[in-house]
Amino acid sequence: MTKSNKNITFFTVNEIEGSLLMCESVVGIGFGEVVKITTREGEEKTGQVIDVSDNVTVIQIFEKTSGLNIKSIGIRFTGDTLKCPVSMDMLGRTFSGVGKPIDGGVNIIPEDYLDVHAATINPYSRAHPTKVIQTGISVIDGLNTLLLGQKLPLLSGTGMPHKRLASQIVSQAKVPGSDEPFTIVFAAMGITADEMVLFRDDFIKMGAIGRVVMFINLAEDPAIERLLTPGFALTTAEYLAFHHDHHVLVIMVDITNYCEALREISASRLEIPGRRGYPGYMYTDLAMLYERAGIIRGKKGSITMIPILTMPDDDVTHPIADLTNYITEGQIILDRSMFKRGIYPPIDPLPCLSRLMDKGIGLDKTREDHKQLSDQLYYAYAEGKTVQGTAMVSGEKALTNTDKLYLKFIERFEKEFINQGYYENRSIETTLN
Repeated sequence: MTKSNKNITFFTVNEIEGSLLMCESVVGIGFGEVVKITTREGEEKTGQVIDVSDNVTVIQIFEKTSGLNIKSIGIRFTGDTLKCPVSMDMLGRTFSGVGKPIDGGVNIIPEDYLDVHAATINPYSRAHPTKVIQTGISVIDGLNTLLLGQKLPLLSGTGMPHKRLASQIVSQAKVPGSDEPFTIVFAAMGITADEMVLFRDDFIKMGAIGRVVMFINLAEDPAIERLLTPGFALTTAEYLAFHHDHHVLVIMVDITNYCEALREISASRLEIPGRRGYPGYMYTDLAMLYERAGIIRGKKGSITMIPILTMPDDDVTHPIADLTNYITEGQIILDRSMFKRGIYPPIDPLPCLSRLMDKGIGLDKTREDHKQLSDQLYYAYAEGKTVQGTAMVSGEKALTNTDKLYLKFIERFEKEFINQGYYENRSIETTLN
């Protein structure tokens, strides 16, 4: 962007289509450059350059475009990329998907402005995760342990209690035996205003609000804001982790809404669709988000990520779930049959996996017998499920005494180990006992 264009307002808009604005190209425009759009009434909106050619520049507007008149719109190219104002004062606050306070509080005084589209962590500079995060949920802490710096997605289905589970993890998560600062960045995309109030009330009730930064994109907000929300959340997390040495847990719900917005914007740009209508670059887009989690050698802080997504039709092969599993280090899957039986959290251990679990458990970490205990529970539960299938086909008369013990085991295991209350916070020691 040339400096001479920075303070010039252009009235060269040719067309508005949805949230896209087409104008005549100007020399020196940069891809990703922030644009200020001024209406006839003096209202200012923000946009971003998403495509540049010799004749036409395409601008994505971040706000609603209803009522805009192409004859009276002024556009000003700022020469800057999209930046997030960051400060330690953000803790305990609630922001919109583009970083504006929406909790009725005063504007923060930024300590810095960081680029929202920062690069992912260089693989060479990454350190291996070795410390455990205690979520207070037995089926995660005992069988699929989460480590600092890991990215572990939670795959759910429509109508399942994944938002409730996310709220519980936010309220309970900590690094056991450590006095290092631990904070949560909570990014919600496409939720209702009622759900936003419920999340905030839960965090206040459980005494966690002081260590949480919330970024909320409501269902009624523009789709483009949904695409920016994870970037603002992760930029804030990077500031807390790598500038102030915090251990940061980033929880993003719902990644499915993010990908739907990605598909909507792609369709409006007339791009060639990929699998099930999603753009071909969705894998790259998700990887650029997920790979911002981790630990950097020489830095005390870390970023751990739990992206939560709902699988359409509970289909684990759906492109969003499929691509997420390629990139991340395991998965936690909510099971609808367990949900129908009243088990909370309805997590089926068998298809779940934490690929980094072995690096963070054992002697001097959790407990010496953690690995053996986890393996035995997995084996017994899998055997019990096999016996359960046999009993449904052949009847209980075909079962041996050992088979019947396995059936009793899975019943007790689901009711006493997996099942726990919403306000029940179990330590790792309690879980292993």
